[in-house]
Amino acid sequence: MERTSSIRRKAMARQHKAEVMIAGEQLRLRLHDGKLIKDRRYHLRTYPNCFVAQELIDWLVSHKEAPERETAVCLMQHLMDHDIVHHVCDKRPLFKDAKLLYRFRKDDGTFPFNTEVKIFMRGQRLYEHLIGDKNSILQLREEHGVAYQRSFPGCQLIDWLLQNGEAESRRRGIELCRALQEHGIIQHVKKKHDFFDSGLLYHFCINFRRRRRLSELLNESEQDTDETIVVSTPEDSHLESPFVLRKSQPQECNNAFQSVGSTGDSKQLTSGRRGSLNSIQLHTDGFQLLSSTSVVRCNPKSVLRRHVTCDELLAHGTPFIKKVLTVIGDALGWGFVIRGMAPCYVQAVDPGSPAAAAGVKVRQFVCQVNGQCVLYLDYRTVTRLVMTGTRTVVLEVMEPLE
Repeated sequence: MERTSSIRRKAMARQHKAEVMIAGEQLRLRLHDGKLIKDRRYHLRTYPNCFVAQELIDWLVSHKEAPERETAVCLMQHLMDHDIVHHVCDKRPLFKDAKLLYRFRKDDGTFPFNTEVKIFMRGQRLYEHLIGDKNSILQLREEHGVAYQRSFPGCQLIDWLLQNGEAESRRRGIELCRALQEHGIIQHVKKKHDFFDSGLLYHFCINFRRRRRLSELLNESEQDTDETIVVSTPEDSHLESPFVLRKSQPQECNNAFQSVGSTGDSKQLTSGRRGSLNSIQLHTDGFQLLSSTSVVRCNPKSVLRRHVTCDELLAHGTPFIKKVLTVIGDALGWGFVIRGMAPCYVQAVDPGSPAAAAGVKVRQFVCQVNGQCVLYLDYRTVTRLVMTGTRTVVLEVMEPLE
């Protein structure tokens, strides 16, 4: 059961990456059709198949792919972070709304065709082949009284792979299908089982033909509501990682994790060891603070006294003060929790954490992470920026004037 759950979490992350790749490729083709991608000359040198960042931002806003320029920049930065586009000289890691030349990696042959990408492309090819088959195995089927469109029994997919030369043996076919499942391309219809050469029903998780909107890249379709971050990945689980909560023997400790409610009250919850940014998980009734000695739940309500918009934070004379804080994570993490869809804000801070020592406080709004504007990003994207960066995180925050 644990293995199935782990596979499912990995598949969700890989499925999001697949969606980014599809959206990026659809955008690339549209830009070629619109003649925005073409050979450009700069400083006596010709750069083939490039686009000007400023022109692309104009295009995204005019085609309603983004509500304003700031969001459009965030969307393109998301594509840069996933190695879809890059600066022509690879000297600029951040996407700028300026007269700079960028290029799709698929246009210059620098796209990283690693194992993950190859499996994704294999899954896309199989999907197109199955959809185009007159006698396709993708049909409306029923399991335990529930009907599933375009589903297929695992054994029939193995038969199809053998008949069409996609697998040399049933064992190889099973290995391929399990790789597709682990990468979020196919799954059991009820997400309960690994792939088996049996009558269990499976289906494709990704509709490769669906037209993607770029805004989907920043707002994941799983949940569009305000909620607590969940940041715990297998890559961060080794003992020397700054993101892992190490196990220890039960011991008494006075550290408490504070979560301040909307009415100004605070709850102090004592645990055996300090919680960290990656040790908070969402439960239906609130936060869950994980430690080696106890499981404690605390206040899930927003700490904000009122809703604040991005425009309000940026307005002249706004009653907020801007600060730049440097948080150096320790072996347990950074020690703070963020929430919000845009702007993000600090929901809770561990008093004994690096975040508290650096001056991070509840109700602060996160404007930049390591020099990158995150004001218009949701908590998931901001979390990924923190977790995939270095142990030292430079935050630009805005806090209300008392």
